[in-house]
Amino acid sequence: MCGIAGKVSSSRPLDPAVVRRMRDALIHRGPDSAGTYSSASICLGVRRLAIIDVDHGDQPLFNERRNVAVILNGEIYNYRELKQQLEARGHRFRTNSDAEVVVHLYEEEGIDLVHRLRGMFAFALWDEDERKLVLARDRVGKKPLYYWERDGALSFASELAALLQDPSIPREPDYRALDIYLSLLYVPHPMSAIKGVRKLPPASILTWRAGRSEIRNYWQLHYEPKNAVPRAEAAELVRGHLHEAVKLRLISERPLGAFLSGGVDSAAVVAAMAETVSGALKTFSIGFTTDRFNELPHARAVAERFGADHTELVVEADAISVLPKLITHYGDPFGDSSAIPSFYVAQLAAKDVVVALNGDGGDESFAGYNRYVSNAVAERLNSVPFPLRRGLARIAAATPLPRVPNSTAARIRRFGNSLGLSPGERYAMRMSYLALPARDQLYDGAFAAEVRDASPRQVIVDAWNASSAPSAVDRMLDVDVRTYLPGDLLVKMDVATMANSLEARSPFLDHVFMEMAAQLPSELKVRGLVTKAALKDAVRGIVPDQILDRPKWGFSVPMADWMRGPLRPYTRDVLLDRRTIDRGYFRPKAVEKILNSVDQGYDRSSEVWLLLVLELWHRRFIDGVPESALLS
Repeated sequence: MCGIAGKVSSSRPLDPAVVRRMRDALIHRGPDSAGTYSSASICLGVRRLAIIDVDHGDQPLFNERRNVAVILNGEIYNYRELKQQLEARGHRFRTNSDAEVVVHLYEEEGIDLVHRLRGMFAFALWDEDERKLVLARDRVGKKPLYYWERDGALSFASELAALLQDPSIPREPDYRALDIYLSLLYVPHPMSAIKGVRKLPPASILTWRAGRSEIRNYWQLHYEPKNAVPRAEAAELVRGHLHEAVKLRLISERPLGAFLSGGVDSAAVVAAMAETVSGALKTFSIGFTTDRFNELPHARAVAERFGADHTELVVEADAISVLPKLITHYGDPFGDSSAIPSFYVAQLAAKDVVVALNGDGGDESFAGYNRYVSNAVAERLNSVPFPLRRGLARIAAATPLPRVPNSTAARIRRFGNSLGLSPGERYAMRMSYLALPARDQLYDGAFAAEVRDASPRQVIVDAWNASSAPSAVDRMLDVDVRTYLPGDLLVKMDVATMANSLEARSPFLDHVFMEMAAQLPSELKVRGLVTKAALKDAVRGIVPDQILDRPKWGFSVPMADWMRGPLRPYTRDVLLDRRTIDRGYFRPKAVEKILNSVDQGYDRSSEVWLLLVLELWHRRFIDGVPESALLS
């Protein structure tokens, strides 16, 4: 695992000191060693967290002639098989590092080497003979890569804060990216919140030569043809793939453990680990003092079931003290408040292990969210005449705003509001956190003028329309794999863990596993009102029934309670501060109305959190306020 950075130019001389600053801004991603490589037009920098071939695997790594160099962030889980094949073809290896297979595969297959890799990665490869730079990212986007390109030069880095160590990159906010952030909680690829900075999309290869670059996609998930297996056979298939994916992710020379949330996915991973790992497995969980958000008893039950050495931590409102660090590491504004407990569980685990497995991706392969049920029901109502659906939507819109967003009343209102929309728009509404009327009332000045004609939900609508998945459930899964998974969940896990020099591994995101799951009939995943049915079948009798049969919980934070209590003065001080108001993005009275709604018992805490994070991001990345001064 590493943090990588570099710069290439077709004309101007490079300053290696700039790349060293970019590299060293990533020290948390790689505290064990630092490396560089320079030639006439390229400079590469890497910080390494040593996990495989700890003593000899420092990067950059080279082929035999040293005319091809690579720096790689991630892990290639099938590297032993690939190395054996390459050695049989005459290639000589200097290390037992997983990353070294990349340079030798490149000699054999060029940029098509990515099809042979099973793992998570973002790598930069330099071909000195062809004077060509290759940047590539794994299939679902587990490892990040930002880049900036202008006037024949290209800079890249694992994090935005590191990339901006290049002084040639101007710091100007991208209003359209910020508009989408305020709707979705994140800035989707290929956009960044800094104008001109891009994120390499998942499953993409960027090739740069002679000052010009091109990008191509090399993989996507297909939901057909369907593997119409019986229910029992599907359970066996899922169980076998899960065990294989977990076993591959246990390769490590450093201590490893697992995050345990109390849900089905992490419990299934821990169950598979317990069958393979000798000795007590180390597991880590986070909880809250508020009962309705606290999953610690459920996580504890799983740990006891498998004899794990279990560690817990309770997070309280003062946990917001970590926010400046999160603002820096996320780079783009990131409005998912579960970033806070994610950071603390990673910090907790990093005291004892260097690698932690998790359950990310189970929901997106096996339909684990309640929205998959409600949206599937809404899809069946498309046969109802449109005027009637539109009338029902108007009635729903006129009902009073519920105080709690996940209450039954709120779900009914949201469901009714969606009936007059197209399927893509309906799902986009379900995935949005700032209602369009609230957006129009909130935005002001040049910001409002810039995004007036934009549709922040179009990212979801476009993904929906681009999908060829055969059923409503498959279409939702496909959209989430393209948008929510790489834009929110994987960013959250990568930043939380790497900020604490911890590697996260996600068995459910093994692409072979995902391809198998995508071809299972959706009826095996959503059975009536039961979500994630195929996975639950696979681990029934292994994972406790109380975990399999309990309602779905998100990894949520009691933010509304905090904002009506300990965080109330701070959020008001920041959002009603003259510096914030003078930025001119939002109407002050609209902001104050949102804050007052929270005081009155309405849970609009997600909107407050979005605004708070955006303001602190602006101070950090545009105004240049030091991280240490963000909370002052």
